[in-house]
Amino acid sequence: MLLQLRGIEKRFGATVALDGVDLEVRAGEVHALIGENGAGKSTLMNILSGAFPADAGEITLNAGVTHIHQELALCPHLPVAENVLMGMEPSFFGWLDQRRMLDRAASLLAGFGRAEIDPRARTGNLSIADQQVVEICRALASDARIILMDEPTSSLQRSNVDRLFRAIRQLRERGMAIIYISHFLEEVREIADRFTVLRDGKSVATGDLKSVADAELITLMVGRPSPAATQHPLPAQRGEGRVRGEVILEVENLASPPRLHSATFELRRGEVLGIAGLIGSGRTEMIRALFGLERATATRIRASGAFGYLSEDRKREGLALPLSIADNITMSRLSACARLGWINLRQQAAQAGAAMQRMHVKAAGPETRVARLSGGNQQKVALGRLLHQDPDVLLLDEPARGIDIATKQDVYAEIAQLAEQGKAILMVSSYLPELLGVCDRIAVMSRGRLSPSRPALEWTPDSIMEAALGGTA
Repeated sequence: MLLQLRGIEKRFGATVALDGVDLEVRAGEVHALIGENGAGKSTLMNILSGAFPADAGEITLNAGVTHIHQELALCPHLPVAENVLMGMEPSFFGWLDQRRMLDRAASLLAGFGRAEIDPRARTGNLSIADQQVVEICRALASDARIILMDEPTSSLQRSNVDRLFRAIRQLRERGMAIIYISHFLEEVREIADRFTVLRDGKSVATGDLKSVADAELITLMVGRPSPAATQHPLPAQRGEGRVRGEVILEVENLASPPRLHSATFELRRGEVLGIAGLIGSGRTEMIRALFGLERATATRIRASGAFGYLSEDRKREGLALPLSIADNITMSRLSACARLGWINLRQQAAQAGAAMQRMHVKAAGPETRVARLSGGNQQKVALGRLLHQDPDVLLLDEPARGIDIATKQDVYAEIAQLAEQGKAILMVSSYLPELLGVCDRIAVMSRGRLSPSRPALEWTPDSIMEAALGGTA
């Protein structure tokens, strides 16, 4: 046994994050840690990696630990090589051996199948997906026998997920142990051996994954039978009889070099248009250019109504982490709770509380700092701000990133309801079942060019991937 936990407890003020967690992890296994947002998974990982002390309980640890965080924990101003080998830098008589460091980092990146990432590049200039690869390679560079992986695939396309899983299997064969957190049950089943379910800060079940069905796992997570436990986690939300309104956004030859070369489409009120494609294909650049965050060239855009934007990078762009939930939810429409330049704090708290209830945010109250929330609850706050803003056009970049299965249902239902209300939604996602289940039409970005859109029912995962890889759309 490499790791044994008994009765682990942790409080943050009046908030009980962990209330008696037991966990055993063996050498040569991948152990899945499953639970809703706010169940205590990330807090437990931070205790195991030494970031937080436990308030009570016993930890028996027979090996070193390294941690791949859900929210990237990199130094963006440093080169890739220095991030990969931080604390493990090769030296010669006390002097940093730059050449060996670059070679070692390049070898790790190549071993992961990403030799094109320059170890001398400034980490902050990389895409979120490439930064996640850097974080993974840093964990692989350590000599630890236990690796904590908190949502390691949340920004990875399928090819990189396959590379990660191959690396995990190699580590397992070497007798290492991996504690693996993911909200994708199909992913957990593909890579993990055993599981432990956390609910409300307690460990409520553990066992072999082969012995339990998805419906049972979801029921254990939420504490009750739920609709998500009795059907596919992605029920079709498309409104087959929904009335489409007038064109609210018309885009012709949108370009934003160097990644986005050409995107032409139209978006109507009352519909959800999904954008598929590989990471780095230009999907995010397109949505950012539409919102004015990237410089657009050689284009013509006709739009009516207000725009709202949800960034894929909630930590750096999507939220003001030091501020309260109330401030974050209302900041893009303070006029709803202010008069003559003064914010009515009671109105602000009431409006934020309504958004929290609608999005099922787990927190003590609207005054809670967003930095104290789990990643999934932070994502819910970002979505809550869009609901409070009430825009006509919603630009959603990976809206369900880091959200648990039960809450995904709520997010998909909200998207469908917004469309029913006449909102126009443009949605980028790396998760194909999400696009196929939620969107009315889908277009595919490949090498900076957007295909013509087609009804979602005319696409399959295979045809989307073929188009994304440069085949015929």
